[in-house]
Amino acid sequence: MTVASSSPPARLRRAGGAASKLKIRRAREAGDDGALAAVFIAPALLGFLVFLLWPTLRGIYLSFTRFNLLTPAEWVGLDNYDRMIRDPVFWRSLAVTVEYVAINIGVQTVAALAVAVLLQRLTQSAVLRGIVLTPYLMSNVVAGIVWLWILDTQLGIGNEILQALGFDRIPFLADEAWAIPTIALINVWRHVGYTALLLFAGLQAIPNDMYEAAKVDGASEWRMFWRITMPLLRPVLAVVLIMTVIGSFQVFDTVAVTTAGGPANATNVLQYYIYGAAFGRFQFGYASAMSVALLVVLSVITIVQYRLTRAGQTDLG
Repeated sequence: MTVASSSPPARLRRAGGAASKLKIRRAREAGDDGALAAVFIAPALLGFLVFLLWPTLRGIYLSFTRFNLLTPAEWVGLDNYDRMIRDPVFWRSLAVTVEYVAINIGVQTVAALAVAVLLQRLTQSAVLRGIVLTPYLMSNVVAGIVWLWILDTQLGIGNEILQALGFDRIPFLADEAWAIPTIALINVWRHVGYTALLLFAGLQAIPNDMYEAAKVDGASEWRMFWRITMPLLRPVLAVVLIMTVIGSFQVFDTVAVTTAGGPANATNVLQYYIYGAAFGRFQFGYASAMSVALLVVLSVITIVQYRLTRAGQTDLG
């Protein structure tokens, strides 16, 4: 009887010891997973700190100084910002940039959405998707040089075709009225495939049952597009718009290799003006102030876009 009465507590002690060992082992495994995760995150975190956070903080500091690389930075307070507010070229560059963004985003979004819907509704061929993406694989510099040759007023094949069709030659990149729209359309040509594939991925998440039910009810393709596709694609479209707007405000290389800001500052976008102030005139403090202003503008635009488009919400139930 004594043995029988002492057995249950012994088994409970053994069970408790096994449970404790299991908890310890799981804690160690969790610790190992945390250490492994830290190892994988470390390179990205280091890159973020070195190439993004530190340059941003350094740029904000330099925006309050007079700095030309040859002498130590001299603290000038808000002088650079005061100069920026009174600088007509800065405001002209900002206006040119906004014009470029409006043309680029408007045309690119509509074209990319049309291509994405066609890929999703008519065919899902991987070959066609690869063809659509091909221009994006070309660098902006190469694309700019190629289109500079094509659109050359005297020797470009584009103007040769126009003349053969009976039209006058057009100075696409040498005329103030044509320059920014031309640069915008060059970048639309290069980026529209990538944007279309992002939207195509969003379309893949829309259940086909909804389209089939709408067809049974007699809905046309146009009605299905506005009643089904657009509402359910809204979160993806919102994120794509935020990304493309930020990228468009940072246009630089296409301008640098085609017009160099000309003619008569007609294509002197803000990034090119900042580059000229920093590396052309060695006014790094003033260039940093304009960069901070651009950062603030992009932050405000992103927040407004995110709230207006409700990017964090979906209509899929």
